Amino acid sequence: MQEGCSVPQPSQSLFTLERERLGLGHRINAPSFKNDRTLLKLATFDADSFKPFGQLSALSNEFTTLGHPAFPKYSVRVKKSDFCDGTVAAYTGYIDVEARHLFFYFFESRNDPAEDDVIFWTNGGTLLRNAYYVRECVLTILLAKVPEAPPPSASSWSSPVGVGHSYAEYGETVSTTEEAAVDIAAFVAIFFEHFGLFKNRGFHMAGESYGGRYIPLFASAVYDQNAKLVEAGMTPVNLSSIMIGSAWTDQYKMILSYYDMQCTLASLPPILDISTCVRMSQVVPRCQKRMQASCIDVFDFIGCSEVMAICPAEIQDPFIASGMNLHYLSKPCEGLQCGLCYSRIDTISEYLAQPSLRTALGVDPAVTGNDTTTSRPVEGMFIASNDMLRTSYDHVAALLERGVRVLIYTGTYDWICNWVGNERWVMALERSGRGELAEAELRGWNVDGKEVGKTRSARSLTWATIYGAGHMAPYDKPKESLEMVNRWLAGQEL
Repeated sequence: MQEGCSVPQPSQSLFTLERERLGLGHRINAPSFKNDRTLLKLATFDADSFKPFGQLSALSNEFTTLGHPAFPKYSVRVKKSDFCDGTVAAYTGYIDVEARHLFFYFFESRNDPAEDDVIFWTNGGTLLRNAYYVRECVLTILLAKVPEAPPPSASSWSSPVGVGHSYAEYGETVSTTEEAAVDIAAFVAIFFEHFGLFKNRGFHMAGESYGGRYIPLFASAVYDQNAKLVEAGMTPVNLSSIMIGSAWTDQYKMILSYYDMQCTLASLPPILDISTCVRMSQVVPRCQKRMQASCIDVFDFIGCSEVMAICPAEIQDPFIASGMNLHYLSKPCEGLQCGLCYSRIDTISEYLAQPSLRTALGVDPAVTGNDTTTSRPVEGMFIASNDMLRTSYDHVAALLERGVRVLIYTGTYDWICNWVGNERWVMALERSGRGELAEAELRGWNVDGKEVGKTRSARSLTWATIYGAGHMAPYDKPKESLEMVNRWLAGQEL
């Protein structure tokens, strides 16, 4: 087992366990509000001073550095890469933010690279890199439309700094989603300005898990930055939609929903014994009341921290002690990667650590560590900054008000970010036409004539489940997930 990695034990909530593991103990960090508002600033510049690179195909196998005078702190290093299967053009590179460097991949569409929409993908778990297809988590990707056949197995992305192949020269860090959102918005603008082929195409931002925190803020930063781009004479990004799978967007509703997933028929027969479920059923309403009072109605940092230490321990611990998979309800937990419960991730981690593969990917020699899957220090910084106590559903509602389409989907066998908790926050969204989603028909959606999940839609919001999928739906149900995304991009109902 890797140093510092263990499956949470009873009486240690996931929240308190990480504070102790990272040496945070019971130290109280006063909440910081300096990053509550994403600040978007563009430098003034002479339009004649910028010359776009032009075509992706003109890039070589050596890094080319691209910048823009509107973003003097940022540049993008990018090069061709042949690490993929040879049937799709692939590129790798770094988003350079002064002394911080975030690794990314770019894959052109297999279908119609000259016309297809563009997808940006980031995974979740502040400590992780992506773990499906070739899994590196919390990375960034621009992927020009999902292909008609399943994507190649090497689609992966890396951010924030300190995770995967990303690095910092002098220990610089990003510890909040708001900070990361500014970097992502700048990157997208620079990339599109240099490669004008992608301008005005539909741009979709997607992610999963803690991506339910990232994507609403990343997309909001891109949307708000558009006004600044127009003022500067630049082309705004055509932000068309966001897609989030197994979203960690409202952690308070999610934690309470763990009772439903382990003690009712929500997805499978009850997992826990009757006495444990009875005790838990008595705790849930008390936790809900405390969360509402201390974390939602008014944010009381000390009170919210307390309830988020006690309630998860009461509601999570019995399931963790059962040895079942947090990410796939019907299977036992297996593998060594920090309780991620997929043995395959251990093999993928070894594969990604190979020096020859790192060379092919263009990983900077400054990245010397071999831990290609997790970063506990990065997770610790997000915990210490209180990022994990903040919800993102208000950003989702704001995007809907501005005409950005939203798809929220969840596998029915996911426990950690399950369908019950996700459905509850989606149905409760404060937005125009709020009651319309509840009134909309909940119907089955089919692939090849077979029902593969449930869905309902109202205006620009769609909710969907995928039968038999766990936390990583595209890994568990690739055909169904691909069909869902292709229909979404085409503007079709599921």
